[in-house]
Amino acid sequence: MSTGTHPGATQGFAGDFVASCLDAALATGSRIHGITGLQGTGKSTLAAQMAALAAQRGLAVAVLSVDDAYLDRDQRAALAREVHPLLATRGPPGTHDVGLACRTLDALRAGKTVALPRFDKLGDCRLPEPEWPRVGPVDLVLFEGWFLGTPAEPDAALAEPVNALERDEDPDGRWRRYCNDALARDYPALWRRIDHLLFLQGPGFDIVPRWRWQQEQALQARHPHRKAMTREQVERFVQFFERTSRQAMRTLPGIADRLVRLDAERRPL
Repeated sequence: MSTGTHPGATQGFAGDFVASCLDAALATGSRIHGITGLQGTGKSTLAAQMAALAAQRGLAVAVLSVDDAYLDRDQRAALAREVHPLLATRGPPGTHDVGLACRTLDALRAGKTVALPRFDKLGDCRLPEPEWPRVGPVDLVLFEGWFLGTPAEPDAALAEPVNALERDEDPDGRWRRYCNDALARDYPALWRRIDHLLFLQGPGFDIVPRWRWQQEQALQARHPHRKAMTREQVERFVQFFERTSRQAMRTLPGIADRLVRLDAERRPL
């Protein structure tokens, strides 16, 4: 059986699994189908495979990632100056343009032709709007992201750091409280736009650094003349996601409409 891998890999999920996911999405009658799971679980790969299969069936599908709604680099730099230096790094709640994501999904639901935002991860900036692909009207929207549907933590849970990044660079908890407040305040409106949510549940957070490193290697292979992160940089980068990732693992099994457990090689169990 082929396995779900990082975006851009030659392998993906087995065809029968992809078909079952597409059939399930279509059977719900939902217009906006969410695919969530921790970094590296194969969300982008699965969304691309589902879209390709839908196209073979004569259906029009739009694929949007929450990563494409990151705040631009200068916007995050402003947050870093005004709130906390760690907010310069994209990823955690509070570093997305939630309004942009909501407007895009609303337009797709309404059957409009839409420019889909795109973010250049190697350049760490949003692509200029003239370069965004235009789609629509569509039969189905596949919206993927690593923490879709995740609720905020209770304040008491923020007291103790979960890793070295929080301990050493956020000793007073100001950064993690800002992110958690944003998750409570801004993101529920986005989560409500998801009609049906599939959760790809990996074996645990400990495997995320390896999976995220594989993603970075694939990104570098596709763009050999540009510089991707080193292994050490990836190890630090995933610490920005750890707190919300662990909250996702605790809560999403009870929130998602469908849960698929994956083994360490991303094979559905």
